[in-house]
Amino acid sequence: MDRRTAAVMVTTTLLAVTASVTTTAHAATASTTAAAVDCRKVKCVALTFDDGPSGYTNRLLGLLKDYKAKATFYVVGQNVASKPDLVRKEAAAGHQIGNHSWNHPDLTKLTTAQIKSQLSRTDKAVKAATGKSPTTVRPPYGAQNAKVRSAAGRPLVNWSVDTLDWKYRDAAKVAAAVKKYTKPGDIVLMHDIHKTTVDAMPKILADFKSRGYKFVTVDQLFAPTKLKAGTVYYSNRSAYRP
Repeated sequence: MDRRTAAVMVTTTLLAVTASVTTTAHAATASTTAAAVDCRKVKCVALTFDDGPSGYTNRLLGLLKDYKAKATFYVVGQNVASKPDLVRKEAAAGHQIGNHSWNHPDLTKLTTAQIKSQLSRTDKAVKAATGKSPTTVRPPYGAQNAKVRSAAGRPLVNWSVDTLDWKYRDAAKVAAAVKKYTKPGDIVLMHDIHKTTVDAMPKILADFKSRGYKFVTVDQLFAPTKLKAGTVYYSNRSAYRP
């Protein structure tokens, strides 16, 4: 076999492999799209976790995987910088990553330049870990005003169910609060920096799965609607029409 023939054979083989990989990727994308959840027709809840990643996040990811549940993590930039592998793992598992500032100040008490710095530093840390910047912001403490909304330059996502997990540090109380107050279309606030919150997750996941709920990201909860910059979102209850 001469060199020209060998080169042609290698090129042909590479093209065939590339075509096969591309076809497989397209098929996977189509399958994912076809299987997308329509939260206007089925019961959905967006579980959100603030302030991480932490030493408890890895266990939480395992629990979410067991239930094929997607969630949204509103991460603090300085924690992303110290634990980029966990944020990378969150994104790789299909969870949404949101911006929760660099070190958790009340943004309403900062200047516009300081707000932008808090968010841009976190954006850079998340992008370095995952290859993508967050598209939504959750202001620390849920504190926001016109200055914060303008400086964020993207949608702000707060919550409709506050478990108060940061206050009580009691797994049973956290699980009971989610069960009592959550309705289809709700955004639930929790924190993956607390062991008791992660301890509550098996009960929460099992309970809502038994009642036919789908666990989705914030973006999935509102789909096909695109969230608007400068708008604060608390839930999508009104869209559920079974």
